[in-house]
Amino acid sequence: MKALVYQGNNKIQVENKPKPEIINPTDCIVKITATTICGTDLHIWKGDVPTVEKGRTLGHEGIGIIEAVGDAVSNFRVNDKVLISCITSCGTCSFCKDKMYSQCVRGGWLLGHKIDGTQAEYVRIPFADTSLYPIPDSVDEEPFVMFSDILPTGFETGVLKGRIKLGDKVAIIGAGPIGLATLLTAQFYTPETIFVVDRDNYRLEVAKKLGATYIINDVTKNAVNTILEMTQNKGVDVAIEAVGTPEAFDTCQAIVGAGGHIANIGVHGKEVSLHLEQLWNKNITLTTALVDTFSIPDLLKVYRNGKLNPNELITHHFDLDEILQAYEIFKNSSEKHSLKIILKAKN
Repeated sequence: MKALVYQGNNKIQVENKPKPEIINPTDCIVKITATTICGTDLHIWKGDVPTVEKGRTLGHEGIGIIEAVGDAVSNFRVNDKVLISCITSCGTCSFCKDKMYSQCVRGGWLLGHKIDGTQAEYVRIPFADTSLYPIPDSVDEEPFVMFSDILPTGFETGVLKGRIKLGDKVAIIGAGPIGLATLLTAQFYTPETIFVVDRDNYRLEVAKKLGATYIINDVTKNAVNTILEMTQNKGVDVAIEAVGTPEAFDTCQAIVGAGGHIANIGVHGKEVSLHLEQLWNKNITLTTALVDTFSIPDLLKVYRNGKLNPNELITHHFDLDEILQAYEIFKNSSEKHSLKIILKAKN
């Protein structure tokens, strides 16, 4: 089969690899029908995630059709259409019982990280009963790709960890796909104001369309002063870091108000400075998290009820065998106006 393979810092290539097989009785083999590229994949490509070994098939998002089922799998059958969670859950360890699936002792973030992922024609899914979700027949399947990672990530690690509540002032630093997914799900709790900060006018205009109260282009690095001025120097109740850079984290520290929350979503490959000399007496809460994906079933219910529309996040379509071209588009998102790219397998 064809697969997109990481070959070291700044090097990826399409290779022929053996089609995966059932290893454990809890496995399923899924034929990929659609996948996408995540900002985390770019971090891997740049060498920010040293735990990813050379030769690894990338990707942790996607939908597909089950081709083979292990003997211990009870919830799925061959030919079922499924949504693949970016997090693998054994369902039985102490972390899984607490819905902290990202820390599962036998799972966690495996796909495209510790085992071969979804940017291929086929993928092996361990613990399939607790790591896959059914897709109904006769629905538009494409938006389901957004529920593998970015929607639960924005909701769980941004909105829920930030404890957004009615009437809050919220700032989202970064208007990439994760930041925009956070914007969409933050509105479940009706905050008073949502600032969205980025340096890309296209992404900021999308944020405005999706519900941002104010958009701020930080090319001139004036976002901190602007937000403080607009909040009478009180700052925001919730500052969400959705980029993964020291600069974005510094912005959150500078704008969070007394008693506020900083929720980090971004993948950080460089050191950041924690300014306790400024924050020690402000009663703030700082959270970090890898998504657990426990919210996928509830987010799917909201989507089916018409109260969540991720289609606005999809900007480009490619065939799966055009994945290198898609990576170039995604990597140059400002120039190409790209958000989420759908990669479809040929029948």
